[in-house]
Amino acid sequence: MGGLQVIVAAICWGTLGIFTTYLHQLGFDSVQIAILRVVTAAMMLLMLLPSLWTSIRRLSVGEILQLSLQSLIGVLGMTVCYFIAVNFVGAGIAVSLLYTAPIFSLVLAFFLLKEPITKKSFTLACIAVLGVAMTTLSENFTLSWGIVFGLLSGVCYSLYGILGKKALHKHYPPTLVFFSSVVISAIALLFLPMTYQTYAKAFTMPAITWLWVMGLSLVGTVIPFFLYMSALHKLPATKASVFTVFEPFTAIVLSIVLLHQSLNGMQYSGMILIILATLLNSIKLPMQRHRQLTEVDTQV
Repeated sequence: MGGLQVIVAAICWGTLGIFTTYLHQLGFDSVQIAILRVVTAAMMLLMLLPSLWTSIRRLSVGEILQLSLQSLIGVLGMTVCYFIAVNFVGAGIAVSLLYTAPIFSLVLAFFLLKEPITKKSFTLACIAVLGVAMTTLSENFTLSWGIVFGLLSGVCYSLYGILGKKALHKHYPPTLVFFSSVVISAIALLFLPMTYQTYAKAFTMPAITWLWVMGLSLVGTVIPFFLYMSALHKLPATKASVFTVFEPFTAIVLSIVLLHQSLNGMQYSGMILIILATLLNSIKLPMQRHRQLTEVDTQV
């Protein structure tokens, strides 16, 4: 069930490219679209405040700082690094660098969550990243700040799951972790004059603008973040990160159907690798099942 939740979340995240394209066509730049996504989603989440208020009041200063760290690194940090990478090297390379997250997750989960790195998880994470690279990476690129910030976006993306898992270990309600991860970033954005300029611009645009903004915030943010945080209760952070490679797969399929973009042979091969890694990740080998049964018998 946890794997299915992450896959659905990744599919929802994969729609971001469609809503973003429509908003770009209306004259919004990438940073403005990021502002519309995070702040509008936070407004939607305010309806959860009454049910979460008791839990919020019980948080210590240290716990608030931990949740803030998850939000500012995993949400705002990833967004900023990703858009800088897009500006320098383009969306294709930036997306592939973002999806180095499974590799970073393996290492960070080992040190922060004490989750073991198995040969299977390491191999499948590498296959998944290779598939993403084949699907989205252009042929010509040179080392630049775009590459650096693209890799940093992958680190931030992996840390969202890692820090979220640590928060759940602290017995925070998943809804509270989800709420804070979006709202804290939105509060930080409220200190930027560009935030108010962006919304002033949006109110002067055609009504269809708000349909895309709502899709960006609800389908592309609220629903997938809730599903992902819920799945972290049931999955190791390393497995959750591998499942999220369905996001670029979804984005490519939607771009073919809705934006009439074409794929080459290497991109199709990459999509196959992505699906293969995800399916194998959810299958337990007979030896693994035997070991689990042996452990249960021993405990009994």
